Amino acid sequence: MANSIIIEPLDAAAFAGFGDVIDTSGNPDMIINQGLCGRYHDKARLDFSDGRAGMSLFKAEPRSLPFRLEMMERHPDGSQAFIPMSMDAFLVITAEDAAGTPGRPRAFLTRPGQAINFHRGTWHGVLAPLAAPGLFAVVDRIGKGPNLEEHWFDTPYLVKADDSIAESEST
Repeated sequence: MANSIIIEPLDAAAFAGFGDVIDTSGNPDMIINQGLCGRYHDKARLDFSDGRAGMSLFKAEPRSLPFRLEMMERHPDGSQAFIPMSMDAFLVITAEDAAGTPGRPRAFLTRPGQAINFHRGTWHGVLAPLAAPGLFAVVDRIGKGPNLEEHWFDTPYLVKADDSIAESEST
């Protein structure tokens, strides 16, 4: 029998221990380009032990709720930013480290236009768009050597939406 996790809305305070929320909430930090562009400056902390930052494109199949979480992964040598290339929400699952394995996972639902950056070494679920096309720009470490640890749960988790999340997904 699966354990249940209820999805939370993504906000910077709730996600701070896992990474950065990248969005345009609040006022821009500066106005540039003859006053026609607001710059939201330095929204994510990219962190690599070696190698360099690279940008890749990922195309992921949409997932549905409830979502069965069987495995989590982390990247010990670099942060990883996921920037959706559409205005669709996506599911973000993460967990604190508990002596080398993921603790109890938490699930977040982004708002359209939000992106995230996982801090280096943060346990997280797989890329889980909830709508097509599932296209993301991903900024992460490019370098030699492995940068992936996986943990498979003995008992999977079932990630579910509460009524307010389910209602917003259906509109």
